[in-house]
Amino acid sequence: MDMRAPRKAAKPRAITRPRPDTTINLRVSRMARDEIDSAASLLGKTRTDFIVESARKHATDVLLDRRLFSLDTVQHNAFLKALDKPAPPNARLKRLMASKPQWEK
Repeated sequence: MDMRAPRKAAKPRAITRPRPDTTINLRVSRMARDEIDSAASLLGKTRTDFIVESARKHATDVLLDRRLFSLDTVQHNAFLKALDKPAPPNARLKRLMASKPQWEK
C-alpha cells in the first residue's frame, strides 16, 4: 500500500497576452454592469475582455456597413462603366490604397 501524500493538482497556467497600452473608462448603471458580468461569466471571459470583444465586433460591423451601397439600373450601369475605365492613379489614391483598413488597426 502506497502511503505517500497525494499530489496537488497543478494550477493551469494563465494565458499571457500583451498588456494593453491605453485605458477607456466607462460609467454604466449597476443593472448594465450586472448584465455584462453575467454574459461574460457564461462565456468564461472577464468583464474587460467581453466589453472589448463586443465593442470591436460592433465597430467592425459599422465600418463594413459604410462600404455597402445600393444603385438603381442607370447608376449601376454608370458604375460598371467607371470600373471598366478607371481614372489614372494620383497621389491621394495611392496613399489610400497603401493605408491599413480601420478594422485591421
